[in-house]
Amino acid sequence: MGNSLTCFAPKDLTEKGSKGSRWSQSPLKFIGSSVHKKDTTPRPSSSSAAAVRKEVIDDDLLRQQAVAAVLLLKQHQQQNGSSVPQFDRSSSVHYPLSSSKKQNKLPRSSSSRPSLALDLSHAQLPKNQVDSTTEVLETKHFVLVHGGGFGAWCWYKTMALLREAGFDVDAVDLTGSGIDSTDSNSITSFAQYVKPLVDFIDNLSEGQKVILVGHDFGGACVSYVMEMFPLKVSKAIYIAAAMLTTGKSTLATYQEQPSSDVMQQARKFIYANGKDHPPTSISLDKTLLTDLLYNQSPSKDAILASMSMRPMPFAPIMQKLALSESNYGSIPRFYIKTDEDFAVPPTLQEFMINSSPPEKVFQIKGSDHSPFLSKPQALHRILVEIAKLPSKANVSQ
Repeated sequence: MGNSLTCFAPKDLTEKGSKGSRWSQSPLKFIGSSVHKKDTTPRPSSSSAAAVRKEVIDDDLLRQQAVAAVLLLKQHQQQNGSSVPQFDRSSSVHYPLSSSKKQNKLPRSSSSRPSLALDLSHAQLPKNQVDSTTEVLETKHFVLVHGGGFGAWCWYKTMALLREAGFDVDAVDLTGSGIDSTDSNSITSFAQYVKPLVDFIDNLSEGQKVILVGHDFGGACVSYVMEMFPLKVSKAIYIAAAMLTTGKSTLATYQEQPSSDVMQQARKFIYANGKDHPPTSISLDKTLLTDLLYNQSPSKDAILASMSMRPMPFAPIMQKLALSESNYGSIPRFYIKTDEDFAVPPTLQEFMINSSPPEKVFQIKGSDHSPFLSKPQALHRILVEIAKLPSKANVSQ
């Protein structure tokens, strides 16, 4: 962080430093120290020396003021507990200025004057505070549902950002996914696969609502739960997800549009019951996972995610969903498109959007199939924006 304060330095001094001036080569010192070593370095003429000293002192004072601002922010928050301006990682969250009139003094050294070090390598700005607007939302509770082959692990960035913004967040491992030990080949129905999510929603207290977020095949799971528990779901968000119409299966819907070449190459069917029976699960070629799912994600995330992927059970994607207007249709839906997606291509996403139009469509530019890894900040901003949209009930009032 120390380097970031160079923006406070006057331009002409910065240019002098780049030419190797005596001032840029000397270590930065405390200003106002009560102890000074005698300097035997030959001095320039009195007028020029005074001008240079004034320039350097002015520059150091500017630097001190910047440091003082950082320290005041931190001290003000710790000692007075009042809200202060934040450098927030999400543009969707803003914090008001403090109304406190208390004045905090700068820390003092052993001398009578303040002495501030200019090395800010350990100075930290306060962490994001809870956004006060979350307290008036219909719900601030997100439940994140992973896609086929993924697990709750894939949401770690999104969970951290949402919690820092004041939201409650849970992520569920569906049967045979993440750390759930069930063999994917033994899953024979949609109900079996989605049971952990059903149990979670069923155990919510009466009157408690959540915002369901589904990715990929997790979208079909979200729709299934919306039909079962319409009074417990405030909103539903589909991220490059299977948003089905009633009477359709995920497999049939996905077959409406051609899959990408890399998907055709990466997809492998597993026949645990023999080749004369239907496939029991689908796996993806690990050598092609980055190209298919993480083509815009950081390499470290792509490697870790590739190691964490598991086969996806085949039976659930063949099951048709029965979705009614009175239950599923009563809940606002939102869709988030990913435009660099090779697993659920933009053409397929558009097809599902047009087949069953949601309340609003968002797009994350430059996102692969996994925006929670490739574009976590952009995804976070959209999730927060959707959470703050008024519900149908509030609009009707």
